[in-house]
Amino acid sequence: MQSNSEFQTPPPGCPAHADGMRTSLHGAEFAAAPHAVYDRMRQYGPTAPVELAPGVEADLVTDYGAALQILQNPDMFARDPRRWRALNEGRVPMDSPVLPMLMYRPNAMFSDGATHLRLRQVVTDSLAKVDMHRVSRHVDRVAAYLVDQFSIRGKADLISDFAQVVPLLVFNDLFGCPAELGDRLIVAISSLFDGIDVERANEEMAGALFELVALKRALPEDDMTSWMMQHPAQLSDEEMVHQLALLIGAGTEPVQNIIGSSLRLLLSEEQFADGQHGAGVLVEDAINEVLWNSPPISNYATHYPVRDVEVSGHKLPAGSPVLISFAAANADPSLSATRQTISKRAHLAWGAGPHACPAKDPALLISVRAIEKLLNTLPDIELGVPLDSLTWRPGPFHRALNALPARFTPVRSDRRPSAAYAAQDGAESGGPGQDPSRRKRSGWWSGFLNWWKV
Repeated sequence: MQSNSEFQTPPPGCPAHADGMRTSLHGAEFAAAPHAVYDRMRQYGPTAPVELAPGVEADLVTDYGAALQILQNPDMFARDPRRWRALNEGRVPMDSPVLPMLMYRPNAMFSDGATHLRLRQVVTDSLAKVDMHRVSRHVDRVAAYLVDQFSIRGKADLISDFAQVVPLLVFNDLFGCPAELGDRLIVAISSLFDGIDVERANEEMAGALFELVALKRALPEDDMTSWMMQHPAQLSDEEMVHQLALLIGAGTEPVQNIIGSSLRLLLSEEQFADGQHGAGVLVEDAINEVLWNSPPISNYATHYPVRDVEVSGHKLPAGSPVLISFAAANADPSLSATRQTISKRAHLAWGAGPHACPAKDPALLISVRAIEKLLNTLPDIELGVPLDSLTWRPGPFHRALNALPARFTPVRSDRRPSAAYAAQDGAESGGPGQDPSRRKRSGWWSGFLNWWKV
């Protein structure tokens, strides 16, 4: 291991030059080639100083063993951001774009100890009641509906027209959303993903969720919202809203990124593209490749040491944010000799320890079924642009394509495209510079419900 004096001058070209000793995770270079940045960051050892956004500093864990040590040690590494010393001391810009992903909320992700166990149990017990066969059938219907909206055109952006919408429509069904509330949730969540008027979008999402909770209090049904509020933990309305918001955010962004990145592989990489698109083994192999090498949430799981602590000889101060780089840990050079033999599930894409993702099985099912339905419906689909022209959405936390243009033989539908999609018709789909305001999908859920009745 290098001595501290050797860290004073980062190597030429290292993004740490641009901001003292901290590596930027919010610039174009990181978005374009994150693994090159991770490789350079390994000079610091198992953790590296990073900047998540201007004025927001943290340490990033790039070592697989160190990542597991932190993820599996909740007594030493807490998740409650109210421990964040720099934030408490006013040293973090309150208008920072990354704060919504880091600020405290009374949900299972940002809690510890007995509170975490209580809130997480509500989620896990309710997920256990989900009928996976029903989910599978619903994903098939959702995927068929979305393909039906663009199939006549012979081209689509598989991100905005498909991958981003699939999980939103699936979660609307799981939550038991009526048409109007479901449409409002999709508008709010889509705006949050696109960075459009984030404060207003947060308010609209909270308002819709409070209405959903009030509706289910009065008229409970066979859905996750009703099961969660009927749980013995007896969540308050506010707790319900925060758990539902967590499930939406944690369930939609990763799934859309898995679908998008897996489709990119299936339509471009020789090992996948030469096979039959519809073969389930190829889809699952592509998803496994994504989970190992391009995890949909690449850097997150923020922890706060409860006191000054050393990890592999490196000091992490109490109350300082420590993020896990699932992507860098999966690519840890120490694993290179064993990655082909260890379990496919040994990657950290779903986290580990007490805060590991409780919904990985539904997420995988949704991803596999949606991709298979698309590829089987459009068997000659191919990339619509050169592979090297694809770009990635900037940001420190995710690995997400801006767009995935595709082309195929037009397929005439017997059904009329929904109003939500018709509003976009006539405009080019899939350009990286596409105006996000065109993608608000104001009627996707009601459109799907009407389409399914035909």
